[in-house]
Amino acid sequence: MKSKTLLVLAIAVTLVSFTTDCSNTQNPRPKGFTIEKDLLLVQLDCKTDVDDLHTAAALATLVAGSDFSRLKYHAVAGTYGVQEGLYVPPNGLLQLSFGSNWTDAHNSSVAAVEKVKTIAKETLNGQGDIWIAEAGQSDFTAELVKVLQHDLPELNTTDRIHVVQHSDWNEKSTSPGDLDFVKQNTDYRKIPDGNAVGNGSPGFRDPEYTNWQDDVKDPKLQEIWKYAIDLSNKYNGKEGRYNNKAVSSGGLDFSDLSEVCAILGIADIKDVGEFFDRYGN
Repeated sequence: MKSKTLLVLAIAVTLVSFTTDCSNTQNPRPKGFTIEKDLLLVQLDCKTDVDDLHTAAALATLVAGSDFSRLKYHAVAGTYGVQEGLYVPPNGLLQLSFGSNWTDAHNSSVAAVEKVKTIAKETLNGQGDIWIAEAGQSDFTAELVKVLQHDLPELNTTDRIHVVQHSDWNEKSTSPGDLDFVKQNTDYRKIPDGNAVGNGSPGFRDPEYTNWQDDVKDPKLQEIWKYAIDLSNKYNGKEGRYNNKAVSSGGLDFSDLSEVCAILGIADIKDVGEFFDRYGN
């Protein structure tokens, strides 16, 4: 009787082990960003909210620090979807912040897709993955994935292209077919909204945070932030554009950067103040 009991226990342990192994195979642990070989794309819709201007300045602040000196990244502006309203032209700010390391999708989406495709293929051919911070809608991402699938038919895009989105509104303002395509053809990750504090994402919208000058010490970053704030004040709520109340109150809104933080493994940042405590100096 004792030997039968032991046998039954042994079989049970084997079945549990097998089930666990199968489960791990079917649901592997999500990949993380590998700074040595992966590429970060930060795609800004700039329509019609001015928060993307603050996001660009915050990204420039982040990549200026030693923690991300090896980061391969590229910014894209004008990656909007089907929303109505006027564009917020960011060209001067992006030139100041990133030099030539950005692409204008507003003036020519087709040319922009081709340019970003070339950049992405270099990373993919080097066995790196593409990580997209969707600071806007997914229409541009859909076109990018399609041309990569055409050029690299052997590419498993659901394994090699990762998309991070934080906003329900951004999803609703994407062409439905494009959103479905991106969700089905990439590693699509939805994170909590970066406009709020305490929900699992950094909360990077603060209408009362007005003392950024005290926290940003680098002269170049000071210039970038002043440009971003002046530009956002120029366009915020103007000619039917969205009125971002955090900005009109004199505060900051770079909520889309919550996606970048999720990708880079620094989503433990609580809020705007903690962001500047870490990266402002």
